[in-house]
Amino acid sequence: MTFQIRPAQLADLDVLVPLFDGYRQFYRQAADPTRARNFLSERLTRRESEILIALDDRGAGLGFTQLYPLFSSVRAVRSFLLNDLFVVPSARRQGVARALLLAAADHARALGAASLSLSTALDNLPAQALYESVGWQRDQGFCEYGLMLQRNCGDS
Repeated sequence: MTFQIRPAQLADLDVLVPLFDGYRQFYRQAADPTRARNFLSERLTRRESEILIALDDRGAGLGFTQLYPLFSSVRAVRSFLLNDLFVVPSARRQGVARALLLAAADHARALGAASLSLSTALDNLPAQALYESVGWQRDQGFCEYGLMLQRNCGDS
């Protein structure tokens, strides 16, 4: 499967909304494309998140990830929370999620971030295996992962 990953823009809402709504439904939320559109439109318009979208060679949406900016007061650095990662069922196990994770790290690094973090369900073993396979480290007290993007960043 060939696909590209790039930062999403407001013009991508028609492709993003079904992906985001599918993500919400995966987490047992009722389908609500209007709510999804409004939420994404606000994030993009206000520049409150970074969204990367995976598209096939026809421009159809395969998946996305959304990063929210965070800051560490102790370390005095910028980081991002990888809050959302979703791949449509027909594109799973074809490298899209892995590519989105790697692209998210590159994108955050380019924006000057020192790290990424995420949380996942304790029973989401396939996701945990994927995260660990690309360098994420599991926190021992919580089911949270961190990926250091710069050396010698100190402790958070």
